[in-house]
Amino acid sequence: MIRSLNKAKVEYGDFQTPLELAERICQKLIELGVNPDIIVEPTCGIGNFIEAASALFQSTKKIVGVEVNQKYLQEVRAKKQFIQDERIEFYHEDFFQFDWSSLINHLDGNILVLGNFPWVTNSQLGSIDGNNLPKKNNFQHHNGFDAITGKSNFDISEWMLIQVIQWIQGRDACLAMLCKTSVARKLLSHLHSRNLNLAYCATYKIDAKKYFDATVEACLLFCRFDSSSKNYCCNVFSSLTNSEQYQIGYRNNILIKDITTFENLSQLYGVNSEIKWRSGIKHDCSSIMEFRKIGNAFINGIGEVVELEETYLFPLLKGSDVAQSRTETTDKYVLVTQRFIGQPTDSIRDLAPKTWKYLESHASYLDNRKSKIYHNNPKYSIFGVGEYTFAPWKIAICGLYKKLKFKLIGVVFDKPAVFDDTVYFLGFKDEQVAYETFMLLTSTSAINFYSSLIFWDEKRPIKSSILNSLNLIALAESEDYSGSHIW
Repeated sequence: MIRSLNKAKVEYGDFQTPLELAERICQKLIELGVNPDIIVEPTCGIGNFIEAASALFQSTKKIVGVEVNQKYLQEVRAKKQFIQDERIEFYHEDFFQFDWSSLINHLDGNILVLGNFPWVTNSQLGSIDGNNLPKKNNFQHHNGFDAITGKSNFDISEWMLIQVIQWIQGRDACLAMLCKTSVARKLLSHLHSRNLNLAYCATYKIDAKKYFDATVEACLLFCRFDSSSKNYCCNVFSSLTNSEQYQIGYRNNILIKDITTFENLSQLYGVNSEIKWRSGIKHDCSSIMEFRKIGNAFINGIGEVVELEETYLFPLLKGSDVAQSRTETTDKYVLVTQRFIGQPTDSIRDLAPKTWKYLESHASYLDNRKSKIYHNNPKYSIFGVGEYTFAPWKIAICGLYKKLKFKLIGVVFDKPAVFDDTVYFLGFKDEQVAYETFMLLTSTSAINFYSSLIFWDEKRPIKSSILNSLNLIALAESEDYSGSHIW
């Protein structure tokens, strides 16, 4: 249970920017040549950014702070330096309800939008019944399946930043906002996908542990806008003071971490049509669908010793098993109720009556799975299953670990090994084909190609879209590999 104080802190992103950091950021903006007529902080909190900005941007004509927390607003309005500075105006408003366009359109001159939005996702707010979030809509335009299987989860700050750039499109303006580094990249992706104006973009790494006691990759995101530029690249700096940098940007409509390496290996880019990386099984009910085998007994996640036929039981390797090379044996098993998505499950009753009885007796657990993917599908359905699931040979990698470590995996206890949905894999009927493909994937060229695309600070840095972007035929030809005919 989250205590009410902590709940409010999470819900409103109440991690106030220290005055020291606010001053360093404003000084950095001055070094970058930022000289705004107007400064707007959309969630000003206790006013540290406004205090720093009012002291350092002496020529700025107007400074606007907006805050939903009335207690904070009373506190900042009472500060002597704010009372004496006639440039400063405060508004007690909710970011998600305020008429921002009306305010911005009445402000003349160059604008700087400055601050620190909440570092929380919509799913985290949902878990504490929080209301400090925008009305639900699929603003990222995910397709139906992606939208209901997790990709529709987003950082609240991402949504708020998108609103900000909508206000200032078409005019001379700057944005300087603290955020997660992954959110900064998402904003760049949004600008690129919508063909919006962007003159310059940079990120400066911030020590989030030092300033916010948060274990997350964070940065100062700085963007300069004008009425015509469409420059979709971003200079990445390791700190506010370090001048060394590298540049990320778009090639082939994908965001590249290492442009130089990618361009040197660009002949390897191309979505595979002959072979496709898949994700492991998704069932969302591990306590019922997964088992430990101790001796000859199967024990489920709620501690029950159960009697099942082995017809639908398969050895299970989790992402941590693959990443840590525990792939030759396992005591974990999972019920695989279907051979393909949408397959009727009634046949289990006749083919494995003990398994059917077990599923029926635990139906309430499975019926209460929240994901919409199970609605209007056969009872006890799973996802991430197909012919590839039952291939005897597989090449697998865990998407959560921060290392390109592929594993070649054969059958386990005379059955195909299956994976959880943190694992991506290729399935093969032929051991020689699997081995030759494994040798290609572990070559220097393949590792360098993938490394140019992967942002390791993300929660799931390795994605199927990245894995599938390597053309294995082109790689085989470039390596003059004798097994290239296998595709």
